[in-house]
Amino acid sequence: MRMKYIDLTHTFTKKMPVYPGDPMPELVQTAFINEAGYNEFQIKSGMHVGTHMDSPLHMIAHGKRLSEYSADRFFGEGHLIDAREKDSIDVDLLEGHKISKGDIVLIVTGFYKKFNSPDYYEKYPEITEGFALKLIELGVKIVGMDTPSPDRPPFKIHKMLLENEILIIENITNLEELLKHAQFGVVALPAKFDAEAAPVRVIAHIND
Repeated sequence: MRMKYIDLTHTFTKKMPVYPGDPMPELVQTAFINEAGYNEFQIKSGMHVGTHMDSPLHMIAHGKRLSEYSADRFFGEGHLIDAREKDSIDVDLLEGHKISKGDIVLIVTGFYKKFNSPDYYEKYPEITEGFALKLIELGVKIVGMDTPSPDRPPFKIHKMLLENEILIIENITNLEELLKHAQFGVVALPAKFDAEAAPVRVIAHIND
């Protein structure tokens, strides 16, 4: 048996789309090997660009920063919730899933295919209050999705999850690759910035 790894992370580029109203990222080469003897790049970006993780401080006044969490927070047993062709992500989608405390829930909608389209930010399905309450009851530690957000202003679902220290991953990609795997683990390591969010590399691992 060998381990198979599936990358669920959008590549960070200077032309990445951003949530409406957010500043565009900058990724600039500042040194070139034929001139300086080495290559170097500089990045300037908001924390909510591309595949990233939100911590409680994002929506909760005195919430934790990502840098305050220990490394074991970012590893766990994964569960894929199939919300393709759904107008909303409701609690009935959790039926049949044996989710335990400390697990990681990922939601596939298929919207990652529209990442560079205006529809991506305008027509994505939202998580319902019932779904969020069930995740809180189950004690999951992370919920991730292939959409730009679990909800829209005034961000009630964001606040419900983050108040209960359920970290949120937005803009995941490639989740349909997991549909054929009943069991998988998740590693979701954010950059250790002293901030309310950070870019995150999300990897699923499967015993194949």
